[in-house]
Amino acid sequence: MSNQTKYAVEFSDHNFEELALNSDKPVMVDFWAEWCGPCRTLGPVIEDLAKDYDGRAVIGKVNVDNNPNLATKYGIRSIPTILVLKNGEVVNRALGSLPKAALEDKLSVAFEEKKDAETASE
Repeated sequence: MSNQTKYAVEFSDHNFEELALNSDKPVMVDFWAEWCGPCRTLGPVIEDLAKDYDGRAVIGKVNVDNNPNLATKYGIRSIPTILVLKNGEVVNRALGSLPKAALEDKLSVAFEEKKDAETASE
């Protein structure tokens, strides 16, 4: 099991536009840092989600210490912070280390938005 495949994308200041903002799939971004205990607890959950949603959504992480421009752009003041993007726009966010089911609920908004756009009057 030591050769475990990584599914979560490593977002950076350099690849974020291409891999996240220009994605035609929903995107979940985990803003984290190595020194953050709750972030490290959340890491395996993000990896599980990335595996479960492989091909349907882009799930990845941004190390805020290595990519301060992204953290600043999205107003990240506390970590872990999770953003859900659809068509390059933030459609949901979460703060703290949440269970997998709660994160799936946050991500589901990005999938529902597509259906809602066809029928919503809001």
